[in-house]
Amino acid sequence: MSDQLHPMAPHHLPFYLAPGSGTDTLMVVMGLFLIGTVLWVGTLYWKLHSLPERMAHKSQKLQFELVAVLGLISLFTHMHIFWVAGLLLALIDLPDFGTPLRSIAGSVEKIAEAAPAAGGEEIRTEAATPPAQKPEAAKKEHSHV
Repeated sequence: MSDQLHPMAPHHLPFYLAPGSGTDTLMVVMGLFLIGTVLWVGTLYWKLHSLPERMAHKSQKLQFELVAVLGLISLFTHMHIFWVAGLLLALIDLPDFGTPLRSIAGSVEKIAEAAPAAGGEEIRTEAATPPAQKPEAAKKEHSHV
């Protein structure tokens, strides 16, 4: 065969036609574009999927853990309702019940340790300090005042 073109063929071929002896540059460019687009869409998907978790990161630990578990469940089951529930839970500020309850529990413990008996003596519980150590504990408590 000869390397000459057919007399009826155009002498200038368009850029998108691959030459017979070279690399198809359009296919290489489109392959790189496809790989880049797939990586970009995947990154966008992961950013969107982790949105509730990033929003709940500033909140309480329990709320953050619940949102993270809902995100994992939605990821593995492909049920979007768990993701929506995690997003709604991340948007809502849960009230802090733990701090006041711990304060109340601490105050009740102090009251129970220092409660006077009917005869004027203090009632001692097992958690109370022995009488020999009581003055030292009082010195340590009031030393910072």
